[in-house]
Amino acid sequence: MTDIPTADAARILDIATGYMASKQLFQASRIGLFAAVADGADTAGEIAERCGVSERIAALLADAMAAKGLLIRSAGRYELADDAAAYLVGEEAAIDLAPFLTFLDEISYPHWLQFAHTVDTTEPGDLQMDDARWATFMAGVMTYNRLHAQEFGRLVDLEGATRALDFGGLSAEFALSVMAKNPALRTTFLYAPGFEDGIAEAVTAAGMHDRAAVEVGDTATTAPEGEYDVVFANHVIHRFSAQENAQIFRNLRAAAVEGATLTVLDFFLDEDAEQRALDALHAGEYLVIDGTVVYPEAEVRGWLADAGWSVRDKLALPGSPRVLVATAV
Repeated sequence: MTDIPTADAARILDIATGYMASKQLFQASRIGLFAAVADGADTAGEIAERCGVSERIAALLADAMAAKGLLIRSAGRYELADDAAAYLVGEEAAIDLAPFLTFLDEISYPHWLQFAHTVDTTEPGDLQMDDARWATFMAGVMTYNRLHAQEFGRLVDLEGATRALDFGGLSAEFALSVMAKNPALRTTFLYAPGFEDGIAEAVTAAGMHDRAAVEVGDTATTAPEGEYDVVFANHVIHRFSAQENAQIFRNLRAAAVEGATLTVLDFFLDEDAEQRALDALHAGEYLVIDGTVVYPEAEVRGWLADAGWSVRDKLALPGSPRVLVATAV
């Protein structure tokens, strides 16, 4: 009798046990394991002493992080991989992702424990927020946005633009990252009520207050005035209904000169042969957290076309959302 080969179950098990790696990453970050290794603590004993945990825990976490490629282990000693050195070592990091990991551990992960309810009802979980949890939520989201903005500024080319509108987003960092590369670019930040103080502070901290104006308006209904050659609609569409988004893009087209560039940064469900995992996973995250939507890319393209925008490019930002780049026609 010929043996019938069976499929390898490794991929299933890798997905099913993914939370184990997540939880160990969160705790390694919380105790300062990566910062300790950066400071020269390269054995389990030294990590334990520096982080205030047992040597058993230090070895357990360090080995797990080595298994996932964030540490490199050789002859019982550990060193940082490049990505860990850039984002996990605290104040010395290019961007310290610790607040985002804390958000995932304390806000997002417990929310996913309610996912069965969401699957059965299409309702988000109960955030049960107080002031402390809101602070953790906002610190995490804004840290994640800082990573998005870094990649946005690096990969989106808007050379030659002079008049920008940053409309209704969640963070000034995207426009500021482009302004840093384009000294002639002036930006009007038009954000929903309650965001204006934070936007003004970010602009001032970046040293760009002389090239910026901050205005207030309801994102879903405001029709901005001007003749802009760049419009940013970043982290906007997942927060609004299809009808509201269609109107937003019409309003933005009316404020743009012919040939202007629009960027739409968000997660998208695509029709590619292989769906980008980051976007698909965030569809669940957005729904279980607060009921917001990761829209199909085709639907977003339809809103844009109907409003007078022609998509000319799609950029996948590493570890971040994607960007549809459109031209006003």
